[in-house]
Amino acid sequence: MYMLPAVVDPSGLQQFCDRIVDGISAVFLALKRRPIIRYSRTSDIAKRIAHEASKLMYQQESGLFDFRRTEVSPLLLIIDRRDDPVTALLNQWTYQAMVHELIGIQDNKVNLKNVGKLPKDQQEVVLSSEQDAFFKANMYENFGDIGMNIKKMVDDFQQVAKSNQNIQTIEDMAKFVDNYPEYRKMQGNVSKHVTLVTEMSKIVEERKLMLVSQTEQELACNGGQGAAFEAVTNLLNNDNISDVDRLRLVMLYALRYEKESPVQLMQLFNKLASRSPKYKPGLVQFLLKQAGVDKRTGDLYGNRDLLNIARNMARGLKGVENVYTQHQPLLFQTMENITRGRLRDVDYPYVGNHFQQARPQEVVIFVVGGTTYEESRSVALQNSMNSGIRFILGGSSLLNSKRFLKDLEEAQRIALPCENLENRITGKIYIQLAITAIEHAISSCDLKSRDEIYVWTF
Repeated sequence: MYMLPAVVDPSGLQQFCDRIVDGISAVFLALKRRPIIRYSRTSDIAKRIAHEASKLMYQQESGLFDFRRTEVSPLLLIIDRRDDPVTALLNQWTYQAMVHELIGIQDNKVNLKNVGKLPKDQQEVVLSSEQDAFFKANMYENFGDIGMNIKKMVDDFQQVAKSNQNIQTIEDMAKFVDNYPEYRKMQGNVSKHVTLVTEMSKIVEERKLMLVSQTEQELACNGGQGAAFEAVTNLLNNDNISDVDRLRLVMLYALRYEKESPVQLMQLFNKLASRSPKYKPGLVQFLLKQAGVDKRTGDLYGNRDLLNIARNMARGLKGVENVYTQHQPLLFQTMENITRGRLRDVDYPYVGNHFQQARPQEVVIFVVGGTTYEESRSVALQNSMNSGIRFILGGSSLLNSKRFLKDLEEAQRIALPCENLENRITGKIYIQLAITAIEHAISSCDLKSRDEIYVWTF
C-alpha cells in the first residue's frame, strides 16, 4: 500500500495510515511520553503518517498525551522502507534473520511441516528469546558459530541423558522424575535447533547461497562496477542459481549502479529475461522507480558524507571478520547520527514547531513498509553500547526478501493500469501536438512540398 500513489486506492491508503498512527500512539501511551516527530523528507507516506500522528497527539487527543514533562522529549522518527531496499533484499547469515529468510517466522513460530518426516510436536516450533535460553544467547550469532554452539548443546544433552540412564536406586529415580520436565525441555530444544540448522544448511547448499551471498555483499558494501558486472553476469549464467536469486542480484546491481552503467544494466535486464523468464525486467525498473537514488533519503552507500567515506575506506583497509555479515543497514548509520546529534534537518525535517535541542534519551524508529531482523539486530547492538539512548524499532511488517518481492510485485500489478492510462493520455497529447504541427507546416507550403511532407510523415 505504501508504494502506491494515493489516487489508486485513497480509502485503503487512509486505512493503512490510520492503523500505523494507532499503533504508534499506543506505544507512546504505554511509555507515558509525547514525542518530537521527524520523518524522511522524500517520502510522502512517512510525511503523512508523521503529520497525522502529530495532529492526534498535539491536537485531537492533547489531554491524553499531556504527561508530566521530562527534561528531554523522546524522538519519533518515521522512515520509509524504500530509503533502504538493499537490507530487505539480502540473504542473511545470523541465526534469527537467517531462519526468517530461508524458512520463515510468523509470530515467533516456525512452520516445519514441509521439512521431511518430523514428529508431530516438531512440525511447528517456537523461537522466543524469553523462553529459549539457547536462542536468546545465539539469535544474533553468525551461522558458522551457530553450528559449533549447537554441537556443544548436543554434547551437554548427551551428558545429561547418560546420567539419567544410570538409575540404580529409588533416590536416583525420584531425582530423575523431579528433573524430567527440564530434561524434556532440553531434549525438545536440542531437536528443534538441530532440525533448523540442518534444514538451512540443505537450502544453502541447494541454492548455492554462499556463492550468491558473497556477490550480494560486494554489491551492497564495496565499489567496483566492472568486477560487479562480471560477477553478476557469471551468476546469471550459472544453472545452479535459482530464479529468485538471479532477480535479487540484478536488483542489487541496479540499485548500486543505476546512474553509472545504463548499458551494462540493460544487458543484465536482457540476460535476466532470457535466463529467468518468470521475472520480467519491469519489476527491477519498478523498484528503481520506487527506491532509486532520486527517491531515497539518507546516504545508502556512504558516498555523500565525508565521515561515511572515511569509515568505508577504513573498513576496506582492515577487512571484515566475516564476508557474509559485513553489510550494515542504513538504520545503523541513522542511529549513529542521532547519537552524535548529526541527523540532518534537511533530510529528516521536524513536524510543526516542536524542535529538539538536546539529545533524546528514547528514540522510537518506525519503518513504513516493514522492518527486518537484521535491523533489529543493529538496534540490539546499539542499545548494548550504553550510549545513553534507548532505541525502539517498529514497522508495518517483518520482512524477508520473499515478502519484500511479493509486496513489490503486488504494488506493480495494481499501479500498472494507472501508469498505462497515464501513458495513453500522454501519448494522445503527443499525437495531437504532432498533427497540429504537421497541419501548420502543410498550410504554409505549396502542393509539391505538401506531398513530400505527407510521405515523410507516414
